[in-house]
Amino acid sequence: MKFSFAVLALVFAFAGAGVMAADKAEDIKHEDLVKAVNEKKVVLIDCNGSESYKSGHIPGAIDFATAKAELDKKLPADKSTLIVAYCGNENCNAYQAGAEAAKKLGYTNVKHYSGGIAGWKKAGEKTAAAN
Repeated sequence: MKFSFAVLALVFAFAGAGVMAADKAEDIKHEDLVKAVNEKKVVLIDCNGSESYKSGHIPGAIDFATAKAELDKKLPADKSTLIVAYCGNENCNAYQAGAEAAKKLGYTNVKHYSGGIAGWKKAGEKTAAAN
């Protein structure tokens, strides 16, 4: 009985992980994000919280903490627009809230920048600070 319960628990654990993985936003490569930012072909959602946002964010990013209640007004009408959510670094999962919010609004091209603000800075990219 203990064995079958343990096997059943593992099956549910792996099934749940599969579902979570399917909902996870696809990663965007650093080079592709830089290109999209430079060409102004992306809307960025910074999910690090307002204090972090104020101290430095990817230029043009939306502060998710202050915008989430009215995110629909901050995002473009074109639901196929590239939306990229990011947080602190590759170990952070705060981006998921921003990515999910965009998906719930019907956006179909939602990605994740796994390097986060730490990866952006490490690559020598410029940041913007809020007033």
